[in-house]
Amino acid sequence: MSPVHRAPPARGAPIRRAVLTIVIAELLGTSLWFSTNAVADALQREWGVSLVDVGHLTSAVQLGFICGTLLIALSGMADRFSASRIFAACAIIGALTNAAFALSAGALPLALTLRFFTGMALAGIYPIGMKLMVSWAPEQVGRALGWLVGMLVLGSGLPHLIRGVALTPDWQAVVYTASALALVAGAAIWRLGDGPHHGTAPRLRWRAALSAFAVPQFRSAALGYFGHMWELYAFWALVPVLVAQAVGGVLDRGDFLIAFLIFAAGGLGCFLGGVVSQRFGSGRVAIVALAGSAAACAVYPLVQQLDAALLVALLVWWGLFVVADSPQFSALAATACEPERVGSGLALMNSIGFALTIPAIELVTGAWEGIDARVAWLLLPGPVFGLLAMGRFWRQPLAHASEPRPNA
Repeated sequence: MSPVHRAPPARGAPIRRAVLTIVIAELLGTSLWFSTNAVADALQREWGVSLVDVGHLTSAVQLGFICGTLLIALSGMADRFSASRIFAACAIIGALTNAAFALSAGALPLALTLRFFTGMALAGIYPIGMKLMVSWAPEQVGRALGWLVGMLVLGSGLPHLIRGVALTPDWQAVVYTASALALVAGAAIWRLGDGPHHGTAPRLRWRAALSAFAVPQFRSAALGYFGHMWELYAFWALVPVLVAQAVGGVLDRGDFLIAFLIFAAGGLGCFLGGVVSQRFGSGRVAIVALAGSAAACAVYPLVQQLDAALLVALLVWWGLFVVADSPQFSALAATACEPERVGSGLALMNSIGFALTIPAIELVTGAWEGIDARVAWLLLPGPVFGLLAMGRFWRQPLAHASEPRPNA
């Protein structure tokens, strides 16, 4: 692997085309993430697994992602080697391990192992995609990352859409389709290459990413992100059962379309947050989104007597706010890092944040049978903690809010 790869200036893609390529690749590549959750009902019927086992499969992806991002962060490889080459290689590996899951024939230990390695591969798709975006459009980081994370959200919901529109005859084909989309993503990024602002470290530096936490702005953004992550993936893991409960039936095609709608609302929240951040700043956008999702956590268990349509509307509201802050945390953290440490710093922040998703997922999937919708209250401490951690950004003068300064 060469130290860095840049598209030659004379032949390089224009910035807009590069940004579009990256966000579409993120959409396709991250379809690997919840491919098993979209077929959870089929796994329960054919493999005899429980909702708790499905939670374990989701946690295995998270654990793999954590290990992958730790390796990337602590080794510094994201800032030493070509980001586009890392992305492409990981997309291929993730596509293969995801496809192999469909062939594991109900052997849960093997299935868990394959999901773990899919999670490791995703560590080279999500944070490396952010590094690529910063390398192409550093002056539009809040808006650009809003698009990128919005595509991650839509990509995570794609398997639900595939189930809902019945594009494939069986659940295995849903998984294979996600793998095929990841291969397309890898090929697109391989061809694109790295941006002209791709910071490259002269050598691998283990543990260099830890120094980012000495920067107050990075530390505040990271703590806010950690609170946000306690809620986010546990909520996403529960989306199918929350929808089934809201409509009062067994999951069918229409319910999977509703589940995708909830993910799509999150994508819209990321896009809108990116636009608004140009005026009001990433910090303020993140705070408003945290407050919106905290309100949903607090209210949802109290309104179960409402009509199904109103419950679905509240879930869509929750889906809109629960992830709208994610790209803004990344934008705040990225602008606090030196260019040659952006990849490592973001990867380390992602790794710690995703570590928090595992106990949250295990907690809510294990508690669902006993307390159902009240599991939302188990997620509420996350956004509340995030709001407390982000106080310094609300106090930031508006004139300086739209573009946070490094080392502020």
